[in-house]
Amino acid sequence: MFTGIIEAVGNISAIIRNNDDISMVINTNRLDISDVKLGDSIASNGVCLTVSKLTPTGFVADLSTETLKRTAFHSYHVGQKINLEKAMLPTTRFGGHIVSGHVDGIGDIIELKRKGRTLDMWITVPIHLKKFVSEKGSVCIDGTSLTINAVYQNVIKLTIIPHTLANTTLANATIDQKVNIEADMMARYLERLISIDKQESKKNTNVSMSLLEKHGFIV
Repeated sequence: MFTGIIEAVGNISAIIRNNDDISMVINTNRLDISDVKLGDSIASNGVCLTVSKLTPTGFVADLSTETLKRTAFHSYHVGQKINLEKAMLPTTRFGGHIVSGHVDGIGDIIELKRKGRTLDMWITVPIHLKKFVSEKGSVCIDGTSLTINAVYQNVIKLTIIPHTLANTTLANATIDQKVNIEADMMARYLERLISIDKQESKKNTNVSMSLLEKHGFIV
C-alpha cells in the first residue's frame, strides 16, 4: 500500500529481456533503501514492483507480460526517470490518498500549459475509467497523488504545484506522453457495491406478502 507521495526520482539503468517478460534494474538515487529487503514492494511510476535483488545503487524487479501489457512500462527505455515510493508503514503520515500500485489503465497527455509557477495538464482517461474520476477527486498519475480540477468527458485537468514539479518526473512531461493511471480505490469499491446492489435487486427473490406474514415479519 502507498500514499502517492513521491520520495525520490530514480532511473532505469538496464533492461534484461527474458523471453516475454523482463527484469529491470533501477537506480534509486536519493531514496533510502537501507531498510528494504528482498520481496518488499516499491512503487515505480505507480506500479507496485517486488524487489527481487538489491544492488549497490538500487534494486532489480521482474515485470510480467501482464504488467507490460497494462502499464506504460512496455515503452520505457534505459535512462528513463521514474517516480519512486516505498510501501507505507503503519506509522507513516498519510499525506496523499490510498494507492495500491495496481494500474487501471494508460492515459495520454494531450495538453500542457504553464500558469505562473504551476503547470496545467490535460490527460485522456480510458473510457472504462471515466466513471471513477470526478472534480476535486483523487487520481494517481505515474505514482503521484493528484487532485482533479475538472473533467471533460474522458479528459481530466490537473494542476501540478511547484513542489510536485521539483520532486517528480512530471516536470519533464511532454505532449503525447503515456502515463500510468490508478483510479481512486474508494471510487472503485463504491462503484462495485452499487453494481452488485443493482444486480441483486433485479433478481427474483420469491418474497411475497404472504411469505413475510407467515414468518412473522408483518402482521
